[in-house]
Amino acid sequence: MTVANTGTVDVHVPSEQSEGTEIVVSLWFKAVGDRVEENEPLLELSTDKVNVEIAAPASGTVAEILKNDGDKVEPGELVGRIALGNAAVSSSPVAAAAPAGPDSSPQADGASKTPALGVRAVGEAAADLSPAVRRLLKEHNLDPSAIAGSGRGGRITHDDVMKIVASAVSGGSRTAIPSRSVPHSQMRRSIAQHMVQSMSVAPHVTSIFDADLSAVARHRDANKSDSEQRGAKLTYTAYFVAAAVKALEAVPEANSRWYDDRLEIFEDANIGVATALSDGGLIVPVIVKAQDLDLFAISQRLGDLTSRARSGSLDPSDVQRGTFTISNHGVSGSLVAAPIVINQPQSAILGVGKLEHRVVVEDVDGREEMVIKPMCYVTLTIDHRVLNGFQANQFLTKFVEVLRAF
Repeated sequence: MTVANTGTVDVHVPSEQSEGTEIVVSLWFKAVGDRVEENEPLLELSTDKVNVEIAAPASGTVAEILKNDGDKVEPGELVGRIALGNAAVSSSPVAAAAPAGPDSSPQADGASKTPALGVRAVGEAAADLSPAVRRLLKEHNLDPSAIAGSGRGGRITHDDVMKIVASAVSGGSRTAIPSRSVPHSQMRRSIAQHMVQSMSVAPHVTSIFDADLSAVARHRDANKSDSEQRGAKLTYTAYFVAAAVKALEAVPEANSRWYDDRLEIFEDANIGVATALSDGGLIVPVIVKAQDLDLFAISQRLGDLTSRARSGSLDPSDVQRGTFTISNHGVSGSLVAAPIVINQPQSAILGVGKLEHRVVVEDVDGREEMVIKPMCYVTLTIDHRVLNGFQANQFLTKFVEVLRAF
């Protein structure tokens, strides 16, 4: 927090953002001239991993908004200022961050202004709009009173306006094929950019193994009641995390980051678990130092992270420092997914398919017999600059051995 000589406090993007992650201002909860209290939510930032509310660093009045809804920002960048106490609010174009026009500046006599292009300049619907939303409403001749806001307190957001615009465009189309237009969320746009970047940077190669989960199923049945009484739900994913730790110890190159002149191999197994969200998004909360946790502690940490991921209450630190990722895509019915796009700048990603009972051939007292076992396909997609196929197979060999030994 920086206090300027003019009686204002600077508002910055937190510097503790993930390296290489695109950060976008998704929503200002306050407009220029609004009163704000210290620690009250001021704006929301969006990345491909998490949405973060930024609290007001001091009490006062919003003096300037330097970055509008939809603008890209960098860690540590100045995005606005708060005037302390009764300090005057700047009336500069930058502070207002709104287009000049007869409806964008207050009249001297305080009389109500004439609405322009269908946008009410005064009234409850128009009083709490961000500068970017105001511009969109003017551009598309929309009345804010006719739009149901999805933001905090019913505030109209950038996405709300774009959905109305997209609906109008779709409805006016003369195409022979019925369709509808769904604007991308900021999370979806960031995920898409991240996936394209990963595929363009790293040559992806995938190995596939079959995993016998008989021992895991028996161990889970014997211990899940006790685990739940102690406060943790014992899931199959917890076993996969524990087995991945041992596999990373056997093939440490899978827990690394590629540089043009070297390979950085991490000492800690910070394992991210890809978590699907109800709105179609995807987030990867990280179990930090998983090598120091037993199965119960892994279950406890995993349950907390996935629960907060789906409720939208993760902290930025919960999705940072990952060195390896697991995608348990089998929970939604998938048998095999290959390749699973590597979560850059990591070097490998483990995929776990659907658990299903299959007939397998097993040696029983020197005879081959067909038996039914709980099985799943597991994959390791590698950055071929970092690992080769032999190392990928070493990893999966160790992984399935650990699962069979529970």
